[in-house]
Amino acid sequence: MTSSTPAAPAATDTPIPPVLAEVVRSGFVEGHHRGSLVVLAADGSVELALGDVAGPVYPRSANKPMQAAAVLRAGLELSGERLALAAASHSGETFHLDLVRKMLAELGVAEADLRTPPDLPYDPQEAEHYLAAGHVRDRVTMNCSGKHAAMIAACARNGWPVESYLAPEHPLQQLTLRVVEEASGERVGHVGTDGCGAPLMAISLTGLARAFRGFVLAEPGTPERRVADAMRAHPEYVAGTRRPDTWLMREVPGVLSKMGAEAVQAVALPDGRALAFKIDDGAMRATGPVLARGLELLGVESPVVARIAETPLLGGGERVGEIRAAF
Repeated sequence: MTSSTPAAPAATDTPIPPVLAEVVRSGFVEGHHRGSLVVLAADGSVELALGDVAGPVYPRSANKPMQAAAVLRAGLELSGERLALAAASHSGETFHLDLVRKMLAELGVAEADLRTPPDLPYDPQEAEHYLAAGHVRDRVTMNCSGKHAAMIAACARNGWPVESYLAPEHPLQQLTLRVVEEASGERVGHVGTDGCGAPLMAISLTGLARAFRGFVLAEPGTPERRVADAMRAHPEYVAGTRRPDTWLMREVPGVLSKMGAEAVQAVALPDGRALAFKIDDGAMRATGPVLARGLELLGVESPVVARIAETPLLGGGERVGEIRAAF
């Protein structure tokens, strides 16, 4: 005789990530965002670990400083705003698009060579203005276009194939993999494809925080330090005028900050303290409160921390709640 009782779900050893943020509406907690976070002390030791900080994750665009360092190692000469844009997830503001097009002309790269998918500006306000002006999705407008321009130029400089510059086995991408492994201090756990089409290299959150720490502490003039210095000197080109990365690097001296899609964030202070986190469900709305709380744990005291944390919930067009850190 067959029992009608449903079988129990198979046991799993995968731990449930801790709650990093909670969604509060009208005084009622209506949801949670789980994830993992690591904080490194100035000497590089792990000061706080929440969730899985040793398993591989896709850092997404938080890997861009390492990708920019790779094009420098490949011999491409970039500095200032142009180097910051090579490490950027730009908002698609006019000054971003103007500089991307200038870079393409200066580096001898045709827009048609870009393998970025046609897209609207990353910033919602900029996307509205762009569409209202009658424009359509474009490869230059995609937020990774500065990075791709630099990659293509590095390939041309070395006589490497341009048409296959995004292939994981391409010499530039193999160099990038070595940079990621050296910076993180660990082997890449998996290679996939990022939203822009570039190879995406998985490392742990601890490795990601270690990489950012290494960039700010690197010797002046090294590719890693040049990238960190360019990003910190020109933060508006790394993100945009309405973005937390820009606010943080502009208002807290010496901070290096870069977000990644699917709610990834990495930050390093000039003394070597660092953090990295990922929200498990990829909810970008949770990154501000979690980042602000992480900055508090790092001892950052600045009005920008409260600004970053501000994530209101609306009801009927009025504020009725917030998303707040839960650790």
